[in-house]
Amino acid sequence: MNIPKGPGGWRGFLIHLAVILLGALLFAASFPNLLTVNGISFLGWIAFIPVFWVIHRVSLPASVFFGALYGFSAYGLFNYWLSVFHPLAAPAVGSIYLFYFAVLFPLLKLASILFPRKGYILQWLLWIAYEYLRTLGFLGYPYGIAGYSQWQVLPVIQIAGIFGVWGVSALVVFPSAYLAAALKDRPVRAFLNREWAAGLVWVIALTATLIYGFVSPADYSGAPKVRFALIQHSTDPWRGDIKDYRKNYEILKRLSLEALASDPKPDLVVWSETAFVPRIYWHTVYRDDRQSWDLVKELLAFLETQDVPYVIGNDDGRLEMMPNGSWDRVDYNAVMLFEKGRIAQVYRKQHLVPFTESFPYEKQLPLVYKALKDADTHFWKKGEEATVFEARGVKFSSPICFEDIFGYLSRDFVRNGAEIIVNLSNDAWSKSVPAQMQHLSMAVFRAVENRRSMVRSTASGQTCAIDPNGRIIAMAEPFTQTWLSAEVPVIKAETPYTRWGDLWAKLFTAAALIMLILGIGLGIMKRGRNR
Repeated sequence: MNIPKGPGGWRGFLIHLAVILLGALLFAASFPNLLTVNGISFLGWIAFIPVFWVIHRVSLPASVFFGALYGFSAYGLFNYWLSVFHPLAAPAVGSIYLFYFAVLFPLLKLASILFPRKGYILQWLLWIAYEYLRTLGFLGYPYGIAGYSQWQVLPVIQIAGIFGVWGVSALVVFPSAYLAAALKDRPVRAFLNREWAAGLVWVIALTATLIYGFVSPADYSGAPKVRFALIQHSTDPWRGDIKDYRKNYEILKRLSLEALASDPKPDLVVWSETAFVPRIYWHTVYRDDRQSWDLVKELLAFLETQDVPYVIGNDDGRLEMMPNGSWDRVDYNAVMLFEKGRIAQVYRKQHLVPFTESFPYEKQLPLVYKALKDADTHFWKKGEEATVFEARGVKFSSPICFEDIFGYLSRDFVRNGAEIIVNLSNDAWSKSVPAQMQHLSMAVFRAVENRRSMVRSTASGQTCAIDPNGRIIAMAEPFTQTWLSAEVPVIKAETPYTRWGDLWAKLFTAAALIMLILGIGLGIMKRGRNR
């Protein structure tokens, strides 16, 4: 079949359109999805071949269109569940990634133009830089980072303890950039003969990764252990009114008592993110709502009878002075450690979900802020401290829901002394096992990066325990009312990632920028000489 080159003609346009949509499908299928809830990890290694192939063939202006199309369709398929999260979530994320890829694709095309033979190397660097940069700031969103597609392949992901997820992404993305560049050439053999060295370096890196992945996992059977009772109440705690909150509390209480009656008895009991909705501290101090105070009082009376500590997600309401000098209530999404019915320590969520938990641009974008408020958005105030809890002689920290998808946060907790990571999540609103599995697939990396045990107590799934090697050692059935007793080792070792953080991602970003600037400079000089 004679496939036309370049963007000219409807036939070429339709071929490029079909290939880009194929790329979006491969991307979504490599992660947990509706058809395969664990995702197809192998597809991650080839998912971007269609992307790079189209970029090589289309013009620079056309790359903007195909980038926008890819961003919107890829994330529409991948994050389909956002449509039930918030009325504005799906269009917001779709628009953001439409814009991101409309910028990224021309840069990838420019790499091909500036370096006709070695452009695939700059494309590879640019892709990893893009993955890192989009996790930063208010819009930071790590979903869809290529390395996370390998969450089930334990020998591959062990290098996250050195490089973070970025090392895995670098391994996974390179074959797509390399093979697409090979397909661009005619014959392919000529490319392989010329660029064999780069391919060999990748093979050596993959081989070293697999060897390290098989020899690095440690046996933690001799380490001290702590047992958690992880309570999964299988309801969205924010749905309903005070009657629903009471019903939910009764479920949490019943499941906790069942777990405590088991043998062996747990050392700590953990309830999920905002599992108990009425503001415990607020109603204890101010008591401005009788029904809420009655329920808080029942909870505290119950906790006073318990001889094990409880870790509970709650809305921590406080009176604080506003900039205008008035006093007003502010809410923190919080985790509270209770011992004998008293709040021993509190952690407040530091990285809030953009648009749905925080929108700091009320003055700059008043219409967007009003639309969010009209959609009944619950805004929280940002916490400032990476708290380390201590109970029963064990030090642990509790990233809240969305926070365990950011490597830097768990690293901060571990550097502050956390020996175990205890995540509290609520993904019940998604009504989707693939959505919960996508969340879990990223959480696995936090255990490997820091060589720490991790437990997750969730409203509806995936409630589980992960060992320091990234192996899921216990998991509760999603969307069921249950409890999970999980014993995990207490580890204190420090990894290179814990020490250096996202250094390698920053190096990739710097290398991409330097190579791009160098290419532009050489191009300008070449055009000057030609003139």
